[in-house]
Amino acid sequence: MPEIVLAASPQAHTGRMARLQRLRRATQLGFFALFLCAPALNLLRFDLQETQLWFLGFRWSLGIDAFTRGEISANEAALAILLRGILPAVLFVVGFMTLAWRYGRVYCGWLCPHFSLVETLNELLHRATGKYSLWEKSERSGQAHAGWWPLFLLSGLFFGFAWSITLLTYLLPPTQIWSGLVHGTLTPNQARFILIGGAVFSTEMLLARHLFCRFGCAVGLFQSLAWMANPRALVVAFTRERARDCRDCSTAKAPEGAACDVACPMRLKPRNIKRLMFSCVQCGQCVTECESSHAPRGANPNLEWTVGVDALRETLKQRRQG
Repeated sequence: MPEIVLAASPQAHTGRMARLQRLRRATQLGFFALFLCAPALNLLRFDLQETQLWFLGFRWSLGIDAFTRGEISANEAALAILLRGILPAVLFVVGFMTLAWRYGRVYCGWLCPHFSLVETLNELLHRATGKYSLWEKSERSGQAHAGWWPLFLLSGLFFGFAWSITLLTYLLPPTQIWSGLVHGTLTPNQARFILIGGAVFSTEMLLARHLFCRFGCAVGLFQSLAWMANPRALVVAFTRERARDCRDCSTAKAPEGAACDVACPMRLKPRNIKRLMFSCVQCGQCVTECESSHAPRGANPNLEWTVGVDALRETLKQRRQG
């Protein structure tokens, strides 16, 4: 997560936030490519046929097989399990949760392959309907163009089945799966996995993208719980003293106003208190849109990222006002 330093002027800050959004999209694309290629490169996968974990191109063993063959003692096997299994897992979880405690669901907003698809499909649906979710009551911004419907539907189906195929390559040799797809030689179980998984994932991506992120993702839930426990964690602060400025807030993305609400891919209200922003993914799009609406007037934005002592002040202020 890049360190957040406020610029000297609204115009300079807006330019920096635009660059930060481009950096965020680049990290999303890079991690998405890594997610797709990791099994083929043996960077991370568990081969069910060999009962073998691959990590960074190497076979990762806990030493159990060597113990059963009598090559190492019980104490050596226990030490191998501790050092090669339990300790790395604990360090990873602690590191991940420490990052979430400080910055919230930054993994979701900056790296998660699923969330990058959420944003992509949201944009396609917005072009087709003027809304970012089928469940919104009415068109919120932009003009609906029905010609985008086929691309939205085909993209949802394509990503759903691509997701199913990719997950299968994490469990079985990727060359076997892709060869089976090309030559029509998949086993019945492999075909069922792809068809059922593809149907489920496609339905989720077309109908319940951000709803899954908000209510169904365990990784996101634990990040949010850690973030809520830290009053100094990164938070979007709202200058309520200048709330009147929000009345005529508009950008190219939200010509009707409420730019920060429209920009949020999780369909949250960024001006709410932290407790009501439980599933915020720290993508910063609300901050970017707020600054874009204020910069032409030479005014400071009403929304800004704060962390540390400034975030603590915002938390205490919210408690007093709440």
